[in-house]
Amino acid sequence: MVRRNFLKSAVLGSGALLTGFPLLSEAAVPKLKITKIRYYAAPGYNKPLFNQARGIVEIETDGGIIGIGEGGSKDMIEQCAQMMIGENPFRIEHIWQNLYRGMFYPPGREKLHAQGALDMALWDIKGKALGVPVYELLGGATREYVECYATGFRASKAKTEEERAQDCIKAGLRSYRIGPTGGNGAEPFDFYENAKKTIEFCKRIDAAVGGGGKWAIDLHTRFDTTEGVKICKALESLEPYFVEDIVRSENPDVYKTVRQMTTVPIAVGEQFGDRWDSNNFIEQHLIDYTRFTLPNTGGISEFKKLAALCETHYVGMIPHFTGPLATATLVHVLGSSSPTRALMELGGGEPERPPYFNDDFVRFNNGKLYLNPEPGLGVKFDPKKATFVLEVTSNTKFPHPILKAPDGSIHNW
Repeated sequence: MVRRNFLKSAVLGSGALLTGFPLLSEAAVPKLKITKIRYYAAPGYNKPLFNQARGIVEIETDGGIIGIGEGGSKDMIEQCAQMMIGENPFRIEHIWQNLYRGMFYPPGREKLHAQGALDMALWDIKGKALGVPVYELLGGATREYVECYATGFRASKAKTEEERAQDCIKAGLRSYRIGPTGGNGAEPFDFYENAKKTIEFCKRIDAAVGGGGKWAIDLHTRFDTTEGVKICKALESLEPYFVEDIVRSENPDVYKTVRQMTTVPIAVGEQFGDRWDSNNFIEQHLIDYTRFTLPNTGGISEFKKLAALCETHYVGMIPHFTGPLATATLVHVLGSSSPTRALMELGGGEPERPPYFNDDFVRFNNGKLYLNPEPGLGVKFDPKKATFVLEVTSNTKFPHPILKAPDGSIHNW
């Protein structure tokens, strides 16, 4: 017993010297409290999308440790933050349940996005406090790196899409993703004409990269079932890595029909939130790859559960790109999980490195993302390079009733 306690103390003490973070004693860790939550706008990113936001979240504790997250809109972050002041940041699942259930009505995807940013920051706090990377807290590394595919390829100087695709594969990325023809201007979208053009486009890309799943296509839900299935049938012999969003996905039953009409690998889910949003697609084997991502699903806590659900049903995970810190965080989660396949999207074929984060918060080489061994998420945030929006230091003045069981667990009111 004495020896074990000595070793724990030695690990905590040596970790402080190596990482520079104010590691806490074993006795102090459970007493941590959340004192402030700040929200910043990401400079230069002005898309008014509540479920694709890149705001930066700081959660500050009375122990001097600050966790960093990414995502959420101002109003949703503010409401959730007012439910977290005074809580122990180490009780991540408890806080998640409180945010999810605490206002009685199930959260929509916009609130889940904010909850995901805050959950991300809580895991960052825990890793920094213990002096270990988040992937170690999630069970340790299951893979050395995560393969990536590119949507566009900025590094290429080529003038044609075929040549850009070739440059992408030469750079070490697993696959090059394209979109359907048409639909990007004021000209009306002709479904019949663009179905034919899209098929021909795919054939040219496949020939350029040499097949072998080195390309994929996102149909962007532009087509109805008739044209969507027509394209998929024509692509079966080309064997793309995946075909994404063949039709709109609000009604999962439509994919029962689509699944029976084509053998192409189907990818769906970038608009989805938590596990209740996507469980029918996974459990009924309607898709081959999930596209849900962080922070949209509600954070690391929820994504880890979704990873287990996918593994159980042999569904691969190819998360949609949302923001630079979310990308780095996904490496921690996929790098400590065991879905049948894991592949990450990089817009432009390389990770973004905004000036308000340290340059090495994301580790990228030869088309692959590597696990970051630094404590927490491995991110350092410079608030002077972002735009301050709000700070929350007290609980909501309008709390909703909370129902707890005798053991302290949260239930619906």
